[in-house]
Amino acid sequence: MRALHSLAAYALALLAAFALAAQPVAAQSVLRDAETEELLNDMARPLIEASELEPGNVEIVLINDQSINAFVAGGQVVYVHAGLINAAETANEVQGVIAHELGHITAGHVVRFNERTRAAQGITILSLLLGVGAALAGAGDAALGALMAGQQAATGSFLAFNRNQEAATDLAGARYLSGAGISGRGSLAFFERLRNMEIRRGFSQSDEAAYSRTHPLAGDRLQTLRGLYAEDPAWDTPDDPELQARFLAVRAKLYGYLAPSERTLQQYPLSDTSVPARYARAYAYHKDAQIENALAEADALLALTPDNPYYLELKGQILLESGRPEEALAPLRRATDLTLNQPLIAAIFGHALIATEDEANYAEAERVLRAAVAKDRFNPFAWYQLGVVYAARGDIPRARLASAEQQVMSRNYPEAIRSAQAAEAGLPFGSPDWIRAQDIGLQARAALERIRDSR
Repeated sequence: MRALHSLAAYALALLAAFALAAQPVAAQSVLRDAETEELLNDMARPLIEASELEPGNVEIVLINDQSINAFVAGGQVVYVHAGLINAAETANEVQGVIAHELGHITAGHVVRFNERTRAAQGITILSLLLGVGAALAGAGDAALGALMAGQQAATGSFLAFNRNQEAATDLAGARYLSGAGISGRGSLAFFERLRNMEIRRGFSQSDEAAYSRTHPLAGDRLQTLRGLYAEDPAWDTPDDPELQARFLAVRAKLYGYLAPSERTLQQYPLSDTSVPARYARAYAYHKDAQIENALAEADALLALTPDNPYYLELKGQILLESGRPEEALAPLRRATDLTLNQPLIAAIFGHALIATEDEANYAEAERVLRAAVAKDRFNPFAWYQLGVVYAARGDIPRARLASAEQQVMSRNYPEAIRSAQAAEAGLPFGSPDWIRAQDIGLQARAALERIRDSR
């Protein structure tokens, strides 16, 4: 019986591994920043058009993960790791990665990935049944052999399928770069960097361990793509200098926000007075509560471009988060106006208006925050702030509705149900807000049922 239990436990572990492989977004956090999102969308737009997808239907989402990776996981969403942005030298390199991921979307690889996962699970289940039969007959070695053979067949089938998908998608990405008139030089440069990493880690073209990887070796991909890109009419197209300057600024901004402050100051020393360096140092100083140094860097950026909304946002954020909300209002109001109420910036501005604790600012805060959630409903911070201002103005039913919106997005489903019920009880029967409260309650209950079923 002990051998049988061990076999069952081993097989269940394999099944869990395959199930987890189909859920790459789990346990990862999304990074949201107005400037970064605008840059990624501008980089992706010509590629999306070349792929014959609709730009408004494709999202590029930044993941707070320092590994060098990008993936799709269902729908028309490309997830890009912060580590990939940090590792890239140019915007063109990131465009090559995005083009590749769009190929997964157009080929429907996520659906086929799930189908193949189920097939691999079926092979493992069959080997488990054979192993259990052998164990019951007293042949423990035969049982283990059957299970191991089944596991090897499942893993080999699964990984070979995934490698073939990746190779085909490289070619699709090359077509989209060409169709957008974008050079493949960046794509090759990025693969060359990956190849160098593989060499440092001990992989080679002949290494049998390479066949257990889910992607082809970068050297194989380079060999296939080098000639294809070099013959493309877009090969000699120069990089967009404005796009590259924006990319370098955003990359430094993310580095300053995510990396330890001392590492940022080593990477971007005071002797470097470039825009990216000042951006990175501003965030490093702000994290270390060196407020005057952070403001000095923000002011230096604004001296170069006074109406840059993202520099204004930076200054306002530093002032707000250092306990000076009244001073934050002017730069944040200007940033909000310049971006026509960009939802993420507007949410910070609304927060600053509330943080002044001046009731005269509450009407403006409500207007700004309502505009923010109208443009972007998936903004839990803005919903939370809207709930605060509703409560401050005595509108408790709508405060509870705003809380329900924030809670369901944060996956706090029991609280979302309670808030939605309280909102529904106090809102006019049949009104749009009353209907929305009902919808949130149904959504939260359905999510809880799915969680219970999965257990």
